[in-house]
This record gives sequence, structure tokens and C-alpha cells, in this order.
Amino acid sequence: MRMLSRAWYSFWRPSLAAVRGWALAAVIANAVIITTGAAVRLSASGLGCDDWPKCTTTSLIAAHVSGQTALSTWIEFGNRLLNYPLVIIAGLAFVACWRYREDGARRRDLVRLSACLPLGVIAQAVVGGMVVLTRLNPAMVAFHYLLSSSILGAAVVLHTRTSQGPGPVRALVRPELRVLSLLLACAVAAMLAAGTVVTGTGPLAGTTVDSGGHHAAVPRFHLSLDGATQFHADIAWFISATVIALVIGLRFSAAPPRSRRYGWLMLGGVIAQAIIGYAQYFSHEPAGLVWVHVAGSVLLWICALKLYLSTRERLPAASRSAADGLAACEEAAPDPGTGAVSALAPQTAMPCQPGRTRAPRDAARWPRPARQASSRSGG
Repeated sequence: MRMLSRAWYSFWRPSLAAVRGWALAAVIANAVIITTGAAVRLSASGLGCDDWPKCTTTSLIAAHVSGQTALSTWIEFGNRLLNYPLVIIAGLAFVACWRYREDGARRRDLVRLSACLPLGVIAQAVVGGMVVLTRLNPAMVAFHYLLSSSILGAAVVLHTRTSQGPGPVRALVRPELRVLSLLLACAVAAMLAAGTVVTGTGPLAGTTVDSGGHHAAVPRFHLSLDGATQFHADIAWFISATVIALVIGLRFSAAPPRSRRYGWLMLGGVIAQAIIGYAQYFSHEPAGLVWVHVAGSVLLWICALKLYLSTRERLPAASRSAADGLAACEEAAPDPGTGAVSALAPQTAMPCQPGRTRAPRDAARWPRPARQASSRSGG
């Protein structure tokens, strides 16, 4: 009973730690669904359920599909079942962000980011149905994968923002390093897109099986496999050079330790991905090795986003008003030589205190300092 109560309060009356936990759960769930989806395609199980939203035209659950093995059917159906916990996690993450209050106010930035999760999952279900109904059209499969990666990106940003405030952005590294980290994240996104083209052009784009058990290749991109692979490799080399420059720049600048750690993780991930990529190419793309490469690209995407987000931070909401209040204090301070107050300075009733804003002074109750001085001299 106590566990149920804690589970209920984790999203209905959530603390910031609970919101962060739901965001992390969304990151993990979306990463898992991407890798299992890749397993479906690489095992030629994409049509293990040949209808949508039902598995077959006559069955809602896994059933015999003409020309498909029972294993292929259950691989595809199992991947569909994983969408249910994904929907639950995405929905509860949104509810937790909606219900969370910080100093009595709702964090609208968290609400907007968390809303992308359930909406994205619903869109994914529709696109997944179109993939099945179009018999694994490579363009639809590529869009399906990239949409999943976008939802994962939103979950990563949400998880990061739960550790920050809703206030203004403050840079933590030099401007050129921030630009490099943004360029790196964009390059990784381009590499993911290029990877879908390589897979949609090569032998692992998918197969169909007719009632007689004859295998036939699904439609593929009409591109040169060598050319698509070379373009994918060129992006990888660009990423490698960018990561090396970033690691050196972060090492010899006043960058926070977290940014340096993500830089080293990116460098290690890029080296591992390069080794796996060339190994799969020269071994004629075995499905198992390709799946490891896809799983590695998911982790690389997460790390690239985390690296960029670690080069900046958002301050608490009070930081902007505190800064404005401190500037007002400086303007309202009397001149050291004459003791006069600037005519442009706001009139305030409370003494200046760093980090504290002050309400405007009521002119009827609080006379100006100049009048106070004249009354004292006259008395």
C-alpha cells in the first residue's frame, strides 16, 4: 500500500526529483523502443504482423501470417506491445510536469517539453501503421526512425531541464565551443538520417514472403550503396574532427567538468562506432553487427545532446528580477560627492539588498530625499 501511495504521489503531487525520474524513464523507454524497432527490421520481421492496428485482418493479437514464421510474428507483435508501457511513461511524465509547482508556479518549459512525449508516441503509432500498410517503404521506415530519434531528443532535453531553472540562459564555456557543440549535435542528427538511407539502400532493407514461402526484397532507395555508405562515412569523419577539437578546447579552457566528461564520452563513442561501422561494411553487413551499430548511434545521439546542453545552464526564475533589482539599487545610490539621487532612479521604500527586488515607493507617504534634507535644515 505504501508503494502504491508513493507511485501515486510521484506524478500527482510530484517533487522535482520525481519529475526528473519520469524524464529519465522516458529517455530509457524511447531508447529501448528504437533498438527493438531496429531488431524488427534487421530480422526481416517487419511484416510479421501484416495489418494495422490489428496484427492480422482477423486477429488483434499475434496469429499465423501466411509466409511468415512464428518467430517473425512474435518479434513484430512484441515490439508493438512495448508501445503500451511507452505510452504510459510518456503520459505520466506529462502529468507529473503539469502537476509540479515551483514556488507555487507551474514550470511551463517542462510542460511544453513533456507534451512532446505523448504526442510523439501517438504520431509514431500512426507512422508505424503506415510503414506496415506500405509494405516497408524505405522512406516511411526512415521517417519512422527519425521521428523516434526526435522524441528521444525531447526526452533528453526534458531530463536536463529538470536540473535547471526556468530563468535566462547563461553560457558556461567560450562562445566558439558552444558553436562547436551545437554543430556536433547537428552533425550527429545528419549522420542518423544518412544511416537510414544506407540501410534503405542495402540488403537489410527488409524482405517479404509470399504464401508459397518465396522471399522477395521490399522496395529500396535507387541509390548506389557504395555512394551512400561513403557519404555516411564522410559525416562520421567530420564528427570525429569536431569531437577532437571540442575535447581539446574543453580541456584547456575553464569548462565545467561535466562538459569535459561528455566530450571524452563522445570521443570514445565515435571511435567505437567507426570500428563497428567499418567492420560491418567489410564483413558484408551481418545483421547482428548492424544492430550493435544502430544501438551505438542511439547512445551517441544522447551523448551529443547532453554535451551541448552542458555548455549552458538556465538560472532560477528569480535571477532576472534579482539582477534588475540590483541594477536599480546602483542607480538609486546617492552621488558620493553631492549626496543627490539621480532623477532617473526609481523611488523605493526598502533599503537595497542584493538579490531582492523592491516595491515602488508611495509618493504620498514617502517624500523624496531632497525634501527630507530641506526639512531637517529648517528645523
